[in-house]
Amino acid sequence: MVKSARYDMVIVGGGHNGLVAAAYLGGAGHSVLVLEQAGAAGGAAVSAQLFAGIDIRVSRYSYLVSLLPDRIVDDLGVRFRTRKRRISSYTPVGDTGLLVDNGSAAVTRESFARVTGSDREFTAWERFSAMTGEIARAVFPTLTEPLPTRDELRQRVGARQWAALFERPLGETIEEYFADDLVRGVVFTDALIGTFTHAHDPSLAQNRCFLYHVIGGGTGDWDVPVGGMGALTDALLACARSAGAEVVTGAEVVGVETDGAKAQVRYVTDGAESVVDARYVLMNAAPTEAARLLGEPADTEPEGAQLKINMVLDRLPRLRDTGTDPRDAFAGTFHIAESYEQLDRAYREAAAGRLPAAPPSEIYCHTLTDPGISGPGAPGTRHTLTLFGLQTPARLFADNPQAAKEAAVAATLAQLNTVLAEPVQDCLARDAHGAPCLDAATPLDLQRSLRLPGGHIFHGDLSFPYRSGPGETPAQRWGVDTAHRNILRCGAGTVRGGGVSGIGGHNAAMAVLEETAAQRPGNAR
Repeated sequence: MVKSARYDMVIVGGGHNGLVAAAYLGGAGHSVLVLEQAGAAGGAAVSAQLFAGIDIRVSRYSYLVSLLPDRIVDDLGVRFRTRKRRISSYTPVGDTGLLVDNGSAAVTRESFARVTGSDREFTAWERFSAMTGEIARAVFPTLTEPLPTRDELRQRVGARQWAALFERPLGETIEEYFADDLVRGVVFTDALIGTFTHAHDPSLAQNRCFLYHVIGGGTGDWDVPVGGMGALTDALLACARSAGAEVVTGAEVVGVETDGAKAQVRYVTDGAESVVDARYVLMNAAPTEAARLLGEPADTEPEGAQLKINMVLDRLPRLRDTGTDPRDAFAGTFHIAESYEQLDRAYREAAAGRLPAAPPSEIYCHTLTDPGISGPGAPGTRHTLTLFGLQTPARLFADNPQAAKEAAVAATLAQLNTVLAEPVQDCLARDAHGAPCLDAATPLDLQRSLRLPGGHIFHGDLSFPYRSGPGETPAQRWGVDTAHRNILRCGAGTVRGGGVSGIGGHNAAMAVLEETAAQRPGNAR
């Protein structure tokens, strides 16, 4: 066993949140060690050349950016850009479809009228969007501040908006605004990303998920990362190292001990175990994983609920809807089997232990917004499609993982094909070995490859962004506390964590900096 030097901070996990924390803490003059078990930093926010001979870097696990605050980008000098999608979404229905065009209210209104038969739903859409916009502008700036209390946040949000999204099941609010089944479903899908729930869930898990999907940047826009998601973590890694942080990959953390004042972290690299001392340990790992490393019982066992399918196509498929250009339909979020009734039926089937007969999913095509992710040798017609399947909880894959995965992929692609004029399989590019360019991951795959408990992409169900407990310590005030004063959460499992945001890393760093400033001679604790 090798005894390592002492560091001020050891960060367990080199995903984007860990790198954000490292850059802030290193920049403040602290010695920082980041330990990442994979062969490269980035966690779930990575790009990969998935298919042999296909020079396209696919955003493999996380796809779009909404919650990353400009404050973090500006503070750290992150060299990273996003591009907005003109088309918000397209939802095929029969031989037509609902197209939401961010650049043209007239086009969107006409599409609503064509699909629903009147202007009523478009008017409701505008009213609902105005309401969520007010909430976004009130809530988003608080995400990089100490946690407000429930009453403080309620006052900022306003009583009417608070009741709509924070107090009663989201289904009641959606049904109050909208009458059309398809439109209700388009709205509700944001409540199901990575969350297995239904519209009238009394736990309000759907409300919490929905909230984080409509407040990003104060607008709710979901933008495409230029260069792929890996461009963000590459830039953050550069920031962390520039700030003096040491980042070690291939380092498997196997245990953490603390007495509340100092900590030891044991890790293995190339078969050799090392021990490093630290004043603080920041856990950029799921709370269940952090509990395991500390030798403590986990509070909960999360369950992920998504199927991810990455594809490279030689061309975009033709649509049954001949009135919509595929380049418009796939430029935004392409909804499949996501009417309100279909989403509810899929939930009930999955809750009963059955793969949904019509699996709901949505597709993003990054190459229509950022052609640069295609390598110089790729034909101009070649595109990526990243499919995010809903209502496919980990339990469906437990008994026979490979057979269940194959069945889920086949059913999901078959459902997509119902709205196309040709099978998507006919459009798939072939890799250097002649195999179709398709890569799929179930929740169990994500658990194995990324240490996500139950494959849960948020490390567990999201929390409302306010403080419900005490605020006696900096960690409690920033929503990053654990049972140990010098062990902090800094990943998706923090309050206000989840998504590609860097907020967990920022807030953990702010809590440490506040704590260490109070410990300096002459400062009151």
